[in-house]
Amino acid sequence: MVLTVMIAAAAWGQVKRPVDEGMTDLGPVRLTVVNHASMMIEGGGKVIHVDPVGPKRYEGLPAADLILITHAHGDHTDPAAVARLRKEGTIILAPEAVARKLEGVTVIRNGEKKEFGVWSIEAVPAYNLKRGPSPGTFYHPKGEGNGYVLSFGGIRAYIAGDTEAIPEMKELKDIDVAFLPMNLPYTMTPEEVAEAARIIMPRIIYPYHYRGSDLAALQKALEGSGIEVRVRDWYY
Repeated sequence: MVLTVMIAAAAWGQVKRPVDEGMTDLGPVRLTVVNHASMMIEGGGKVIHVDPVGPKRYEGLPAADLILITHAHGDHTDPAAVARLRKEGTIILAPEAVARKLEGVTVIRNGEKKEFGVWSIEAVPAYNLKRGPSPGTFYHPKGEGNGYVLSFGGIRAYIAGDTEAIPEMKELKDIDVAFLPMNLPYTMTPEEVAEAARIIMPRIIYPYHYRGSDLAALQKALEGSGIEVRVRDWYY
């Protein structure tokens, strides 16, 4: 397996965006950081947008072959951004809660898998264990949102969505790259992200969804783990 996921590169155009590139058994793969929880992944001749939000942020970016949405909250589901990226044949995979807000969604539930060309997409749980707006409630109830495991060319990338360090992470195998959310009160502290990373043991983690969080604390918590922490500017 050829694996160089992902080598930092610079993206210049109408908008400056952090871009990483790498090589897989099926050719190059490219990550474009868009904002907060939004990203674009390209590989195998396909363009995948994850949690697109804010139509103006997509100036100069290609339309989507596939859109993945993790949760119905406004920082993940934006009908206007989806409309900008949609073209004939675009497939949207999302939880049922998103389908109630957005037309044309193919519902994918925790544990289900879909094939998309040479990509494999698996929906996995994403939820809060302890955090919520009031006692007995959670910001992200179990079963309402998705994380996704994307497989392509011998690599497996985990996009965690809005979650804490949940027991189901122990079932994730052979993850090469993990995108883990880090912000309070909705997801995880830096120490909890480090805990999640040590459960999953990917080669690389990208902290994302991290507005206002202490990135240095995460890096310190993972010193000596063998896990590379790739900090990119999701709020450029």
